[in-house]
Amino acid sequence: MRRITTRTVRLSGSPSEFVSTNVGEAGDYECVSEYIRDPIRRDRMRLERETFERLNAELERAFSAPDDSYRPLSAADVCIRP
Repeated sequence: MRRITTRTVRLSGSPSEFVSTNVGEAGDYECVSEYIRDPIRRDRMRLERETFERLNAELERAFSAPDDSYRPLSAADVCIRP
């Protein structure tokens, strides 16, 4: 079950006006909460994409290495310990 947490954000001046123009009938978002959730979702997706790209680059590097550069590894060699 997803837990809902409430956060309070205070905006004034031009940031508040900017949000107002993007919310409601004139804007792309139905409510301020949805407007705020959108960049959070995008940032999470960006971080996941960057993590995947780093992993993919490491795998490509490993698979393109010459066979004689491989060495046996145990589970302890691979596991990351805190």
